[in-house]
Amino acid sequence: MTETLTKYWFLEDFNLFKKLGMKALMEICEELVMHRYPKGTQIELDSSDGRSVFFLKKGSVKLIDPNSGMVKFVLGPGNIFGELSLYQEPDEVTEEAYTLEESVVCIFSAKQMNTLIEKHKSLKNGILKVYGFRFQRLERKLEDLVHKDSPTRIKEFIHDHITTFGIVVDGRLEAKKLLSHKDIAHLTNTSRQTVNNVMVRLRREGIIDYNSKVLSMQNPSK
Repeated sequence: MTETLTKYWFLEDFNLFKKLGMKALMEICEELVMHRYPKGTQIELDSSDGRSVFFLKKGSVKLIDPNSGMVKFVLGPGNIFGELSLYQEPDEVTEEAYTLEESVVCIFSAKQMNTLIEKHKSLKNGILKVYGFRFQRLERKLEDLVHKDSPTRIKEFIHDHITTFGIVVDGRLEAKKLLSHKDIAHLTNTSRQTVNNVMVRLRREGIIDYNSKVLSMQNPSK
């Protein structure tokens, strides 16, 4: 019972489950697998037991295109991934997942998830919203390529990343430096050298600061 309650508190923070009552959520938790992954671990989206859907409770994960090796998305707590398995053909693989830091995830098999969707219709709408959000981010990325130059894309990405993953420390927002310059280049469709040049300039201008572990900027609320 204690383990089920722990899983319940983990799932309660996910918007996808907000419309379900405690009884339904507790039933779901009985089938749920919770796992902790060390930093730098590949999370198998397609194992010998079949495909799964993952709910990220703690840490951060990057999704990579297996063909190009390019980073597609970076996800923080409260996000789900692996949901594409609900819509793809069994042998179709379009992304791989790697932890950027120690991460805790809740795992459903695709079969379990489909059963839950049939039983709780609100989950289907929630999954479709996640799927739609992916496309919105890709559309935004394409629009940025057309309308914004490389330095602007990099600057806005760094601002968004620190705002999303940062915590307030002594009046500044600090985020763990989880991404390499190569990763940022992939996410902004620029080169690693351009990323390095822009970050050096932003630090020189006092807009951001960073070292091998932390990226920071002035707290926007101030």
